[in-house]
Amino acid sequence: VRSVTGNKILRLLKANGLAPALPEDLYALIKKAVSVRKHLEKNRKDKDSKFRLILIESRIHRLSRYYKRSRQLPPNWKYDSANASAWVS
Repeated sequence: VRSVTGNKILRLLKANGLAPALPEDLYALIKKAVSVRKHLEKNRKDKDSKFRLILIESRIHRLSRYYKRSRQLPPNWKYDSANASAWVS
């Protein structure tokens, strides 16, 4: 797309008002955290998944801090695991 139009896909979407509310990488991490949390509801003893969920959520917090600093997210945006499935669906 860039070679034809000279703009990247996300810039074209933003220009037309069709850009997603959450950045793509943050959305993917939230989606992964929701699926791991759903897995943990069924498999409570899965210690490795619990550890991985902690790592995923720390990555979400780190990335959200970056996006707040670069003003791609509002300053009052906060990741909440209870409401995360609503963002993904």
